Amino acid sequence: METWTTEKLLAAGRGFMDSRIVLTAVELDLFTLLDGSAMTLEEVTVEAGLSPRGAPILLDGLAALGLLEKKDGRYSPGAGALPLSSKHPQSVLPMMRHSASLWNRWSELTAIVRTGKGGERPAGAFDDPGELEAFIGAMHVVGRDTAAEIARTVRAQEARKLLDVGGATGTYAEAFLREYPQMKATVFDRPPVIEMARRRMEPLDIWPRLMLTAGDFYQDYLPGGHDLVLLSAIIHQNSPEQNIALYRKCFDALVPGGRLLIRDHVLSDDRTRPVSGALFALNMLACTNGGNCYTLAEIAETLAQAGFGRVSLLRDGDRMDALVEAFKP
Repeated sequence: METWTTEKLLAAGRGFMDSRIVLTAVELDLFTLLDGSAMTLEEVTVEAGLSPRGAPILLDGLAALGLLEKKDGRYSPGAGALPLSSKHPQSVLPMMRHSASLWNRWSELTAIVRTGKGGERPAGAFDDPGELEAFIGAMHVVGRDTAAEIARTVRAQEARKLLDVGGATGTYAEAFLREYPQMKATVFDRPPVIEMARRRMEPLDIWPRLMLTAGDFYQDYLPGGHDLVLLSAIIHQNSPEQNIALYRKCFDALVPGGRLLIRDHVLSDDRTRPVSGALFALNMLACTNGGNCYTLAEIAETLAQAGFGRVSLLRDGDRMDALVEAFKP
């Protein structure tokens, strides 16, 4: 059990400061502006449209954190900050912009805890198509290593047809196809995301083994005939009732004896571990009207209501990389 000293309590109360400084720099897109050139204070002020008072204080704060380098009156990104530039080949800028968008919702957390009412919009909803594409692209960047690790863990040598529900641009489907050469895969996601998947996947050597299907798993049936179905980072955005409905669709998409895989946070029985999962449950409280993180017993109960059996924890993890498996009789 972690010991909280007075100083640590006070540091936690100030912890938002570092976060807010970084998110403000992200919203102003300062790291893209500075990527490739060192600029003076005056140049940054003009180019970014900042105030003469605010610019030096923010830039010096970023330099103090090590995110900018300040030398001879010029500012440039620190090496560790380069992925916050849109020019970086592995940019995480869209993910950080998503974090910035969560700021207002988390600022209302006290009222949300009192009322139990979080966000009205579904997770992953974007008004701007460009923002959606950038966010989905960043999800691929941050998820591909975990996807390869998950694919190895599953040991799906006998599986022939994978259905990746809400599979975005096919990060996990690609990992499974590379790990298991006997497998074919279908990625199911909303129409705009499927088009992004097509552009990313069509040039790859695994393209002949991949099918893309557009739809909304809240509204539509899933394509059938699969012996393996993957729900990757999906169930936390749903209420138990929504998950039961989704599990039933997965059940129908599987052949008899088929396996369902769920990748998500899986909480301990007392709901306090992993810490990242307990805190992510708060994120779902703030951002959805029914989402949560669940224990293995809670997941097993809802799976049973959808007809699944032989539920087990295939892999534990603290980075939303736990795996639950269940079988259709």
